[in-house]
Amino acid sequence: MADLGTTNTFLGIMAVVAVLEALVAIGFGVGAFIAYRRIMAVVADLERRHLVPLTTKVNTILDDVKGITAKAQLQAERVDHAIAGTMDRVDVTAERMKHTVREQVARVLGLVRGVRAAVASMVSGNGGHRARPAAADPYAGTGTY
Repeated sequence: MADLGTTNTFLGIMAVVAVLEALVAIGFGVGAFIAYRRIMAVVADLERRHLVPLTTKVNTILDDVKGITAKAQLQAERVDHAIAGTMDRVDVTAERMKHTVREQVARVLGLVRGVRAAVASMVSGNGGHRARPAAADPYAGTGTY
C-alpha cells in the first residue's frame, strides 16, 4: 500500500489551498461591498449637489412654461373672440352701409331722372306736354268768331 503520509500531506495542502481560496473569495466580497458603498456615496453626493438643484430648476422652468402656455392660450381665445365679434360688427355695418348707399343712390337717381325729364321737356319746346291732335274748328272758314 502507498504511504499514507504523502496522501495526508497532499490532503493538508489541498485543505490549506481551499481555506486560502475561501479567504480570497471573502476578501473579494468585502472589497466589492466597500467599493459599492463608496460608489453609492459618490452617487448620493452627486445627486445631492447637482441633480436635486437641477431638478428643482427644471421643475420651476416647467411650471413657468405651463403658466405662460395657459396665459397664451387664454389670450389666443380672447383674440379669437374679439376677431369674431369684430367680423360680426363689420358684417352688420357693411349691410347698413349697403342699404344706406342704396337709398341715397335711389334718391339721386330719382333727382337725375327728374332733371333729365325737365331738360328733355324744355328742349322739345312744348313745356313738357305732348302735342294734341288738332281738333276740328267749327268756325273755320266762316270768318266769324
